[in-house]
Amino acid sequence: MTAPRTVLVVDDHEDNRRILRDLLRNAGYEVVEARTGEDGVATAKARTPDLILMDIQLPGIDGYEATRRIKADDALRRIPLIVVTSYALSGDDTKALAAGADAYVAKPFSPRAILAKIREYFAD
Repeated sequence: MTAPRTVLVVDDHEDNRRILRDLLRNAGYEVVEARTGEDGVATAKARTPDLILMDIQLPGIDGYEATRRIKADDALRRIPLIVVTSYALSGDDTKALAAGADAYVAKPFSPRAILAKIREYFAD
């Protein structure tokens, strides 16, 4: 039996982390969490997750900068990173992808849709 895939959830709102944590654990993933952009970058370095879900509006550095830092790190750049945000103004998806995100999902999201997006990166 293979070890469960690890997903890092970076979001400063406990309710959002709880929703994603419950959804992902029920789908068989291990979940690690961070509340700030800085903590997200540090946790990515410490844990090397299989995938990262990144909010944009975070205390300290925002999700765009955290994404840039993760994607600039040779040890982390290949980790799929999906921006998951309610900050869904016109052009934000382009800005997220320009920062290095692999995909963009607007909140509120369908649990089925976000799991399908995550599974795209885990097709073995």
